[in-house]
Amino acid sequence: MKPAIVFVWANLGPYHIDRLEAAAEALKDTHRVIGIELAGTSQTYEWARAEEVSGFERITLIPDRQSDMPPWRLFIALARACLKTESHHVFLCHYEQIKICGTAYLLRFLGRRIYAMIDSKFDDKPRFLWRELVKKVFFLPYNGALASGDRTRDYLRFFGFDPAVIHLGYDTVSMDRIRRLAGSPPAPGGVGFNDRHFTIIARLVPKKNIATALAAYAEYRRLTVSKPHELHICGSGELESELRAVVKQLGVEGVVFRGFVQSPEVARALASTLALILPSVEDQWGLVINEALAMGVPILCSLNVGARDLLVRVGVNGFLFEPDNPAGLAYFMCRLTDDENEWRRLAEGSIQLAPLADTRNFSASVARLVHGRS
Repeated sequence: MKPAIVFVWANLGPYHIDRLEAAAEALKDTHRVIGIELAGTSQTYEWARAEEVSGFERITLIPDRQSDMPPWRLFIALARACLKTESHHVFLCHYEQIKICGTAYLLRFLGRRIYAMIDSKFDDKPRFLWRELVKKVFFLPYNGALASGDRTRDYLRFFGFDPAVIHLGYDTVSMDRIRRLAGSPPAPGGVGFNDRHFTIIARLVPKKNIATALAAYAEYRRLTVSKPHELHICGSGELESELRAVVKQLGVEGVVFRGFVQSPEVARALASTLALILPSVEDQWGLVINEALAMGVPILCSLNVGARDLLVRVGVNGFLFEPDNPAGLAYFMCRLTDDENEWRRLAEGSIQLAPLADTRNFSASVARLVHGRS
């Protein structure tokens, strides 16, 4: 039997399955791939469970939510599952959780090679030196890391990781899956320019900063010299009623709340999108940008979004704005609405950058770590 490689996440959502299938395909001649999920449902996202997966083995520790089990029991269950696979290579997410940290130390003590999967950055939130120094203890068992982008790589270097064992490509999505689900060609083909809408796909929580986007949209409708495009908001969360009230207070038309949408509907929404808006004040990455690139969608995102380092080039496939600057966002929205040629040029730019967002980068980095190549 071929040796195993294990990946551990809280729950296997669509993005994780994309990566596991890509890794399984890339390493099929040398390794079998196993995905371990702590729970069958996510505590954060309302993903529909994919009952059938291909190319890899799935192990579910708890059928429902992991909050139903004490951390010490989860640690025992996870450690036992990892050891049962007899894998020499184990990739772990959420290094800061005690159950994950304990598993990492145990497996490293037993001679396994342990890798962190991470997209945190220095600028995610205020950092305190004493707390960051404590985190070094959590990272001691790790032999290497899969990081999302340059800012994450810099963060890991602070904790003592050798740059040679930090590989990018963690936050990736299958371009083929998104295009298949969309049922329409990527922009600038497919849906006509005048029939497209601006789109926000995000949880309705404070860090996503949706209120700023609403203020920008109201300003955009006042300024545009063309017929305004609608703004579709895909997502659910604690701020939904508050954001609906903001729309009423602004007296703005054209805002459509679509609620939480599953992967097929996300792809179809992007197929008719003029530009993706992501105004977050804190966002480790922003995988919806990967999905948008698959459909040739231009990007308007805040400087704080991690994905902008790799996937957004100003004037090539989108524009960046400060998260407290609705006027700047409104300006870029007008620019796209009032100049179809500009929009088409940016859409072509997103298509050109899409390979950087694909899971092939994830599988290539996994192979380099497993085979010991820098």
